[in-house]
Amino acid sequence: MKKILTLSVAVFLISLNLGFAWVEDKEEKPKYSTKQVMAKFFKGPKALKAKISKGNASEADKKLALEYLEALADNKPKKGAPESWKKKTDALVKAAKDLVAGKPGAVKAINAGSNCKACHNVHK
Repeated sequence: MKKILTLSVAVFLISLNLGFAWVEDKEEKPKYSTKQVMAKFFKGPKALKAKISKGNASEADKKLALEYLEALADNKPKKGAPESWKKKTDALVKAAKDLVAGKPGAVKAINAGSNCKACHNVHK
């Protein structure tokens, strides 16, 4: 009887531990990785940033840009201080929200916040 009780407690503790591990693994990940955001929003003449800078972005493009930049802010930097990452990405998200809302100066803010070297030097 004592062996059964000991075995039952051990099984309970193991399953409890596995349950907590499963909950931790279910941490929500951003919709897009940093690499995906870089490819779709920042890189090249057909990227969303280029469309926005030239004034050729549709309303759908602007909303997609906001979605990408919000995902970028939700990602963690490869290196560097998380506070720096938050400051840089929050500025981009604010600029994208202003862009979607049609506020003046939003394009200028997106361009200013999109300084590749300033971010890459610290976080890549």
